[in-house]
Amino acid sequence: MVDSIHWDTTRDDRKSAALAAERLTVAPESRVVSSLAFARELLRGTATKQAGEEFVGDPAFTSVFFLDGEPHKRKRQAIARFFTPKVISTRYREVMEQAAETLLGRLRAQGRGRLDQMSFELAVTVAATIVGLTESDQAAMAKRIQATLIGLRVPGMSRWRRPLGQLQATLSGLRFMLCDVQPAIKARRAQRREDVISHLLDEGYPDRAILVECMTYAVAGMITTREFIVMAAWHLLGNDALRERYLSSTEADQIMILEEIMRLDPVVNIISRRVTADTMTSSGSATAGEKLVFDIRAANLDEAGVGACPHALDPDRARRAKTTGSYLSFGDGSHRCPGAQVALNETRVFLDRLLRVPGIRLHREPDLCWTDVLMGYELRDAVVTCDRA
Repeated sequence: MVDSIHWDTTRDDRKSAALAAERLTVAPESRVVSSLAFARELLRGTATKQAGEEFVGDPAFTSVFFLDGEPHKRKRQAIARFFTPKVISTRYREVMEQAAETLLGRLRAQGRGRLDQMSFELAVTVAATIVGLTESDQAAMAKRIQATLIGLRVPGMSRWRRPLGQLQATLSGLRFMLCDVQPAIKARRAQRREDVISHLLDEGYPDRAILVECMTYAVAGMITTREFIVMAAWHLLGNDALRERYLSSTEADQIMILEEIMRLDPVVNIISRRVTADTMTSSGSATAGEKLVFDIRAANLDEAGVGACPHALDPDRARRAKTTGSYLSFGDGSHRCPGAQVALNETRVFLDRLLRVPGIRLHREPDLCWTDVLMGYELRDAVVTCDRA
């Protein structure tokens, strides 16, 4: 049974572990932190700062994702209102439900659909509402955002291919700016709303800095959510007992199941930090100047922190341990993903409806790919079929 605590110690429910073990790389000068307790202590402390995510520019107009210390704290507090549980339930829940119904209506009419495409459209719609990118066609915007992502692959391209890739990324970014970002800015200059772009205008951000913010939210809130939705669907559609439990659970228990899936197959695999001062915790020590790489996968499997049989998918694991079920999958400390609850809730809403579609089944499992730039997996071409409406 899925909810039993008596596991086969050889059981391994992970789907992306082998690929991650093969492709995950760490700079040789970096120290890898695999202990869950030590990672939490360091990430929650003040002796480390971002590494590998440095951003050169005016701090006043730099994204919260790239800041540390007091500037980060101020900006984080300023955007917190867009991610509160109340806002998620009262403002974004309806958007999630309507988007899910539209996507699943299309699925039922056609009898088949690609999970990565549906999940990306959903993630774009929800994130666009939060950011304020609501003045253009959402489906077309999703394609434009997808086109801009070629920029993430430019560093890994061959020498002769790189200039063309950079040109494509630049042109795609320009289309995104002209078709989606500028209309949103214009509408909010005329009348502010409760979204990120309105907030940025109040802070005096220039248009170019707003574009950077929109692209940052695209990576943080759209791409990772797409992968997680497909991964969670893959687990649920391939395990009848888990699926039945999910459909019979409360919303809170459904979130718990999703967090356990993310513990096993986190979309983000590493967090990089630089130690700014010698520090000692109850679990270890770090020296000023050290570059640390927090191995999220390893920390999420640390038996000392997550309990016995860490490779098994156990929805009751976090409840028994009385801890947060996603462990380090959304990070920790001051830089913990601000949109974690948004991602979990939109995934929950979509999958609850998807799994109730008559005749739904996974016709084709996803291709498991890897992106070196983000050091994470990608899931492509998973096909679901159902009874046609």
